[in-house]
Amino acid sequence: MWHSMFVEQIPLAEKILRTIIVYALIALLFRLTGKRGLAGLSTFDFVVIFLLSNVVQNAVIGNDTSLIGGMIGAVTLVAVNTGVNRLIAVSSRAARIFDGNATTVITGGHLIAASLRRLGLRRSEVDHAVRLQNGDDVAQVDHGSLEPGGQLVLTLKAAERGATKADVAELASRLGRIESLLSAAR
Repeated sequence: MWHSMFVEQIPLAEKILRTIIVYALIALLFRLTGKRGLAGLSTFDFVVIFLLSNVVQNAVIGNDTSLIGGMIGAVTLVAVNTGVNRLIAVSSRAARIFDGNATTVITGGHLIAASLRRLGLRRSEVDHAVRLQNGDDVAQVDHGSLEPGGQLVLTLKAAERGATKADVAELASRLGRIESLLSAAR
């Protein structure tokens, strides 16, 4: 029993190579299927993720059921993922390759239907993002894009933006000056 827990049943290099290949395949599949971030995953997306982990398990570990083999696979996954994340952080080209580019979905208050179809975005998701970002309707949005991380980032038209603290402070200052002028005129 103890022997089979700690003795690798396939060579170390094969274990690492299997893990890297499966990581690369899954990363490529997710890159090709869209930009949705974790917050935008549907129930069906979660089902795919859970089943995918089971489907590729044997491809990663092979016939090795040892504790050490599992630990090597886990360390390899974390190391490769850390390396990819650091590469993305320092290289805009790597970021573009791994993450992709933002996709415009709203321009001048109008939805771009072709982009929504290609990204698999529903109108209700866009409407929800508009409300979350202080808008009431897509017509109020000057520009909207789905970022590589899955966030829908919107810029409201200038006339639709709320007042900032600086705007309120400027108005209060002007009112103060008007009150001073009125007081002086009396």
